[in-house]
Amino acid sequence: MAGLYHEEFEIDRVFVHDLSLTVTEYDNISFSLMMMMNTQPQHIDNNFAEGTEWGKPLFNSLYTLAIMIGMAVSDTTQGTTIANLGMTDVRFPKPVFAGDTLRARTRVVSKRESASRPNAGIVEFEHTCLNQKGDVVAMCRRAAFVRKR
Repeated sequence: MAGLYHEEFEIDRVFVHDLSLTVTEYDNISFSLMMMMNTQPQHIDNNFAEGTEWGKPLFNSLYTLAIMIGMAVSDTTQGTTIANLGMTDVRFPKPVFAGDTLRARTRVVSKRESASRPNAGIVEFEHTCLNQKGDVVAMCRRAAFVRKR
């Protein structure tokens, strides 16, 4: 599905995204080291992680955030977004581990006209990421600068 234009978004509309992704140990290590330069042993060292309360490596929360927002793009803003304006209220209420399958849903929280650009508006989304058990593992609000028709 192509992204929606500003006027097509309805407040409180919920998108349940079809995409899902089973995350792997390789995903976690490569993202942590190559993309983020994050050497936190809790993400990349099985031996270290065995000694923590989790007993195994935690999936990098910023990658979880990226997956959640990425899953939303095709249903919401693919081809119609001008820019992301920011994210707030980012939370990770439960951990993600290699082998978990993630899925997402998005609710339109608000929308308004742009004060500076008549061809665009701002849409605020609430994204939620769930694991295979239905546990919420991540949430955030995101403001997107979206084209009008």
